[in-house]
Amino acid sequence: MSPHVTLLPAECSPESVAIVVVAAGSGTRLKAGMPKALAAVAGRSLVEHCLDVVVDPGLAGQVVVVTPPSDGRVAQLVAQRPEVAGVAVSCVPGGATRQESVAAGLAAVGDARFVLVHDVARAFAPASLFGRVVEQLRSRDDVDGVVPGLPAVDTYKIVDADGVVVDTPERSSLRAVQTPQGFVADTLRRVHRESVGRDASDDAGLLEQTGYRVVVVAGDERALKVTHPQDVAIAEGILAAGAAEEKGVGTMSEVHELGEGIPAGSLPMVGLGFDVHAFSDEDPSAPGALPLMLAGLEWPGERRLSGHSDGDAVAHAVCDAVFAASGLGDVGTQFGTDRPEFAGASGVTLVREAGRLVGEAGFTVGNVSVQFVGNRPRFAKRREEANRVLSHALGAPVVVAATTSDGLGFEGAGEGISARAVAWVYPTPKR
Repeated sequence: MSPHVTLLPAECSPESVAIVVVAAGSGTRLKAGMPKALAAVAGRSLVEHCLDVVVDPGLAGQVVVVTPPSDGRVAQLVAQRPEVAGVAVSCVPGGATRQESVAAGLAAVGDARFVLVHDVARAFAPASLFGRVVEQLRSRDDVDGVVPGLPAVDTYKIVDADGVVVDTPERSSLRAVQTPQGFVADTLRRVHRESVGRDASDDAGLLEQTGYRVVVVAGDERALKVTHPQDVAIAEGILAAGAAEEKGVGTMSEVHELGEGIPAGSLPMVGLGFDVHAFSDEDPSAPGALPLMLAGLEWPGERRLSGHSDGDAVAHAVCDAVFAASGLGDVGTQFGTDRPEFAGASGVTLVREAGRLVGEAGFTVGNVSVQFVGNRPRFAKRREEANRVLSHALGAPVVVAATTSDGLGFEGAGEGISARAVAWVYPTPKR
């Protein structure tokens, strides 16, 4: 944040506040192949985005980053950041569990009245949310912990081990809890010492188990938890919206003229793809008959689709979408009938080549969603397999869905298959 301003209540100095950033997670569900704190959003790691907010002398006097115990890259990134006057930043290795990691961070916190525990996965939580939590801690003597939360929008069911519903809580009483979670520092230290061996989903839960009082304040949609690959796209949108709001942007031309200071990857471009192929008249049981290829998979016993390549409408729609988003034309432009080297090429080969071409053009694929329409093949049991094959070929998440046309059109008549895809890409950040 620049310039720095005091974001806390007048009666509460930043020196009395410490922030523990929990950045020790493995990132398994994010499928980034690295610790979650290093996963990139708009060309910069989550821990960098997070520190942009919390390393602010108007917010806290101390920031302790809890890093993966067996990977020093997060600590290296933190050490490379320029120092900010008035904020002491340090790193400590975490433990085997989140609870152990928070305890390690608390042990490194010096003299502070309040401590805020914040997940690096919620890197885009705004500074105003931190101030709101501290304000409640400072102004209320009857609470020991404050957590931000959003009202539940879905209906939740409580089920037993067999999946039988045993209760439906009133939605108005439910909150989706976020971070930063704020506590009286001495209280949180004491609770952690007394809670060794006990499990809780968050630090507020530890206080609740011990009989302390915790209150919820209004959360913020921007405090999204980046957990799954699709969350990265949402986070990119949060960054883009924030940049546009800061610049007072309205028109698309203004968006593209945002200029210096806005990460290139925060301005994703979207492309639509479409492909259609008719079924061949060839009997799939005839000797030498070629199998159906769809979504990168072979479907024995199913009639194949006709085409210049292997007729994989799903794979071709994926290529079409990423080319459109990158300004590279379409499948016909890149793999048309005037390109004999692609005659008979598999859909997986084309998707892999599309990913290479998009990369050469200076773009990174965020993700692709593709849906095909047809009566056959029965797709549900092989959905995850198709997702894996196409994602591996493209080098980015691809999610495949299937539906029918309720008997309408050529798809409903069993004459062929159509596929539609949406892709988003962003300019690859220059290192």
